[in-house]
Amino acid sequence: MMKDLKDLLQHMLKDLWSAEDQMLEAYEKMAQRADSNKLKQYFEDHIEETKKHKETVENICDEMGIKHTGEKCHGMAGLVEEALGFLKEDNMDKDVLDAGMIAQAQRLEHYEITGYGTARRFAEELKLTSVEEKLKGILDAEHNQDDVLTELAESRLNQQAK
Repeated sequence: MMKDLKDLLQHMLKDLWSAEDQMLEAYEKMAQRADSNKLKQYFEDHIEETKKHKETVENICDEMGIKHTGEKCHGMAGLVEEALGFLKEDNMDKDVLDAGMIAQAQRLEHYEITGYGTARRFAEELKLTSVEEKLKGILDAEHNQDDVLTELAESRLNQQAK
């Protein structure tokens, strides 16, 4: 039962851990399907970053004295299902596939940005400085990943998909 902002933050942290866990599966499959070497490298790099984010959320949960498991992020589950469904499309041009994977990945990143931004704000309001700083670090990294995906799309992949 959530009775205060701290309970809500704890719920959100479990949800974010679940989201990171689910993203690993999606990004591993996307890395396998990517045609562009740059896009493949993006996914491979982001898999490692996602593992670090999961670990950071685990550390935050330990710091707050809560279990990081026990929640399923249904929002991320839907986005991952849609991304993986996209990968099953038949007879898709490789450039269109890469452009579509970038779009799917950005949807995943935007979902995380929203979650981490909200959790960071709650931690700030609760004066949980250490937690807020760790969440801000992840939030900054997620914004950076969104920028990298935008650069990939604008630099060439969207043009090739035309």
